[in-house]
Amino acid sequence: MPVLPKAQRVSTLLETLAQTYPNAHCELVFHNPLELLMATILSAQCTDVRVNQVTARLFERCRTPQDYVDISQEELESIVQPTGFYRSKAKHLKACASALLERHNGIVPQSMDALVQLPGVGRKTANVVLGDAFEAPAGVVVDTHVQRLSKRLGLSRHSTPEKIEPDLMRLVPREQWAKLSHWLIWHGRRRCGAIKPDCANCEVRLLCPSAKKDASKIGRK
Repeated sequence: MPVLPKAQRVSTLLETLAQTYPNAHCELVFHNPLELLMATILSAQCTDVRVNQVTARLFERCRTPQDYVDISQEELESIVQPTGFYRSKAKHLKACASALLERHNGIVPQSMDALVQLPGVGRKTANVVLGDAFEAPAGVVVDTHVQRLSKRLGLSRHSTPEKIEPDLMRLVPREQWAKLSHWLIWHGRRRCGAIKPDCANCEVRLLCPSAKKDASKIGRK
């Protein structure tokens, strides 16, 4: 297959990912912006499956920011313990809820600047909330899957989220920023694993600069 210009390759890549994962979405279970915000804080170094198991109980107990403020640290820790780093995560949830009440009348703000000033909220978490709760992405969510696939697919030469995100934002139309994250995350979970990428059956193999390399070596990058 002839080498395509980068813009054409990226366009074809997006079309292929969209066709492969037409139902790609955020796999954290939520019903409102507050739930997504809290679930995303809990998702740090934890699987979405485990977070969803925890939030099924948490969201019954805490429905408003005031509930997070009122619940004892000990009870909150016991609920979120399965997500790991539970003491710091419980503190972040309570501090975040308190800040929502003090600064935003208990409402999750809809701007990047306001979100990243909340305790426990970084740019990735803010991007998740803006893109999936408000459908108004301010950037691209760069988690471990997006970070890994961006390099493998030749979308960025960088290795840190801070530098990868601007590269993706320049390459991909704004209306596809949120979808791009979901497509790459789903592809990373279902096909392009960190250790053993399934290059032989990969839907975007012909568009991937790394596909010609030995899969065992790709996993060590």
